[in-house]
Amino acid sequence: MAEQARLIKKYPNRRLYDTRTSSYITLADVKELVLSREEFQVVDAKTTEDLTRSILLQIILEEEAGGAPMFTSDLLAHMIRFYGNATQGMMGKYLENNIKAFTEMQGKLQEQAQAIYGENSPISQDLWAQFLNFQGPALQSVMGTYVEQSKKMFSQMQEQIESQTRNIFTGFPFPNYTPAGKDETAGKTAIGTDAPAENTTGKGGRATQK
Repeated sequence: MAEQARLIKKYPNRRLYDTRTSSYITLADVKELVLSREEFQVVDAKTTEDLTRSILLQIILEEEAGGAPMFTSDLLAHMIRFYGNATQGMMGKYLENNIKAFTEMQGKLQEQAQAIYGENSPISQDLWAQFLNFQGPALQSVMGTYVEQSKKMFSQMQEQIESQTRNIFTGFPFPNYTPAGKDETAGKTAIGTDAPAENTTGKGGRATQK
């Protein structure tokens, strides 16, 4: 039977109480739970509202303010703009899937290195850093190509939408509106062709032409 998630209660005085150890803990202790991959849930001691996300965001905020931020101001601004946007859910899932794939690749590489060199070997500990140093330019190239392809596809979609819009509205008659080209054709017909000759009847009943 799977073990239940560790329950942590947050009290109005902002103190965190670990129900498993029956002791108060700090935000740094919660961070250690995250690093050790231990399942836990933080709830409001009075309302039982789930506060896990709020606590995790506090940890991220402290890490970002620690002098070595992971997110640039531009990236954070872009992320804020996605809130309330139609792509909000898709972007969250996209980031989650990419981070999971990255984490799985890191874990497999570390397991293989530990099996070969041992758990405490410096080679095993530095192997992931070496991998990133070698693969950094390649990863940047892949991401650059992906971004360029996305921009190109977006431009093609815009052109397709504009074309479909023009085709839709061309079939609707609008008052006082003549499609381009018809005015010129009408003008050429009126000016470029000779008007019919006016027949008048002269003396003797013979038609004469003015």
